[in-house]
Amino acid sequence: MATTLSGTLVESLRTRIVGGDIAPGEKLPSEPRLAAEHQVSRTVVREAIARLNLEGLVHTRRGSGSYALTPPADGADGDPPLARSLDDRLALVEYRLALEVEAAALAATRRTPAQLAALADRLDALASSDGHPATAMQHDFAFHRLVAEAAANRFLLEALDRLGPQMIAMPRGRLDRHEGDQPDADRFAAVVQEHQAVLAALESQDPLAAAAAMRVHLAGSRRRLIEESAPPRRRA
Repeated sequence: MATTLSGTLVESLRTRIVGGDIAPGEKLPSEPRLAAEHQVSRTVVREAIARLNLEGLVHTRRGSGSYALTPPADGADGDPPLARSLDDRLALVEYRLALEVEAAALAATRRTPAQLAALADRLDALASSDGHPATAMQHDFAFHRLVAEAAANRFLLEALDRLGPQMIAMPRGRLDRHEGDQPDADRFAAVVQEHQAVLAALESQDPLAAAAAMRVHLAGSRRRLIEESAPPRRRA
């Protein structure tokens, strides 16, 4: 019985997340509220949330709650498969390294003044979005898309468009920042600084520096994914 109830709740929450009723980065209703709304036990709610975590639609942060993640593409019409697991997300970063490092190098020699201005505006918006993970994700993706656009190669741009915002490996710490949470603040600052290095290389029209800056940024994304997926250390 419990399995059927949890499956029904999973379907309900999945529909709300994929349909945008619960936006990426938005906190899900509390466990007691979900239990009351759906007339199920809290055990059923926990089972449903655990399944959504495995699907990559929800991230649960201990002591804070559960948050919606960007729904991955459904694989239709040639879209890339869902990046559900940590291994999938790490493989996606590897794919982005192969794609975006070259895009950055090309963009350094082909970018226009208007594109540089657009990148600077988007970077400012990203830097101002700390504490608003859904907004940060959109600005992050838009920055990378602008780099691909500046590369003036439609195949590179189409590859990024196929991935969409799901390609941004949102650091889990950005899902619920608290004032004074220094590790999370440092992680977000590092993300912004890495984007700034890419922009500086594009401004100086240095393809080698642009490629290196993009590689450093994506390597940082990979490192943060691993760090934030590690289980919390137990206190002695």
